[in-house]
Amino acid sequence: MSYCVNCGVELEASLRECPLCHTPVINPRKAGRDFPPSPYPDSKGQVEVVKRKDLGILLSVVLSATSATCLLLNLLVFNRSLWSLLVIGICICLFVFTFPVVFYSKMPLAVALFADGAAVAVYLYMIAYLTPSTAWFWELGLPIVALVTLSTGIFVFLSRKVPFTILSGALCLFIEIPLFCAALELMIRRMILSPLRLTWSAVVLTVCVIIDVALITILVKKRLRNEVRRRLHF
Repeated sequence: MSYCVNCGVELEASLRECPLCHTPVINPRKAGRDFPPSPYPDSKGQVEVVKRKDLGILLSVVLSATSATCLLLNLLVFNRSLWSLLVIGICICLFVFTFPVVFYSKMPLAVALFADGAAVAVYLYMIAYLTPSTAWFWELGLPIVALVTLSTGIFVFLSRKVPFTILSGALCLFIEIPLFCAALELMIRRMILSPLRLTWSAVVLTVCVIIDVALITILVKKRLRNEVRRRLHF
């Protein structure tokens, strides 16, 4: 067994250079002779990347099989209630959520958001179908889903159409949060037949207004904006 003259690492007899420091291996007794073939492969292998189509097929098969087996189990064994609707609804939501990523990446964002909101609405309706009354779905569940979908769509639209930074994004977020909370409280009060007025959402609104005023001041004043960016490293 030989050793590297530079770093002293132990060498295999077939090596032409040190694997650690890449110093050429020269044996005076075997000068001019051919080295035995290296026991290590010369080419670097690479695992084949999974294609999006194959991933889509796997996802579709798994979700379809889950839905079908749960439905059959529900109909043939545990048939006191349609509990399989909950599993089928989750599978539908997962399929719709992953569709733009796995199946069609060129789908417009507005269409993807609408599809996500529709999938969640369908799942909530399945839950409502299993409950004694569907009033909560029409008066609270569906409006909340629509409100969240609309708020998300507005936020994404503004982030793409106007110069978007962390500060401007935070400003949009703290404008939408109190509006969402106020609308949520009013919907809950309308459902339970209470007077339409703001209580806890007014506190959220007050805090967010203060934050919005501070963010607007920072965005307007260039020196403040640069100082905040320098201190927060963005």
